[in-house]
Amino acid sequence: MATADSNQDMASLWNAYQINHDKALRDQIVEHYLTLVNIIAGRLAISLPSHVDRDDLISSGYFGLLDAIERFDYRRGNKFETYAGVRIRGAMLDYLRSKDWIPVSLRQKIRKYEQTVSQLESKLGRTASDEEIAAALGIMVPELQTLVGQLNVATVIPLEEYIRAESVDDGLIDPSASIEFRELQDTLASAIDRLPEREKKVVSLYYYEELTLREISLILHLSEARICQLHTKAVFRLRGYLSRVKSSLI
Repeated sequence: MATADSNQDMASLWNAYQINHDKALRDQIVEHYLTLVNIIAGRLAISLPSHVDRDDLISSGYFGLLDAIERFDYRRGNKFETYAGVRIRGAMLDYLRSKDWIPVSLRQKIRKYEQTVSQLESKLGRTASDEEIAAALGIMVPELQTLVGQLNVATVIPLEEYIRAESVDDGLIDPSASIEFRELQDTLASAIDRLPEREKKVVSLYYYEELTLREISLILHLSEARICQLHTKAVFRLRGYLSRVKSSLI
């Protein structure tokens, strides 16, 4: 069979594969969607340090794609790209977690910054300004901006699993877990709504519109470095908010 290059071809290919699970058919499906793995790896790699090998991300994403193909039920009419995207990204994030790729010194800075912002905003009852965060950390604003730039590498993972999985339903999630997940989605949406306008815009464009940081910088007429800073600050504010909500429920 020729490589599928149309929706009709893909429908026939999926139907044939789900009847007999032939490896040759699976390989054609893999080839058709392999670009998706490269795109997702490229988006994640932008925020990763140079010592993280992009090829390793692609390899882990490939296994995520295989898993998605095995689990996906084409007959339900859902969009495979959305479903597979979550599985591929999840496999890459699992790989990053397993490698513990953030240095200890940076991890300590992350913990201090996150705790400071969370405690400060809990006390203020609003988002804290750069000046307030810098004062709480005992540093000057330029030093804070440098610190936020260093922390950008830590924002790859935190929100992906909450936002990306939003529209995925593989029929394997039990009803109670699904309800809890929807509640988490509502909480996250509320947290995003509380962000300063520019940070909210960056989060929306990056996670929901799936634009790169460079594309966002062109839209907002800001430098890519500034977009990175806004993204980093937004992620840590959201993590702090979600952490406080979780603590209040315990």
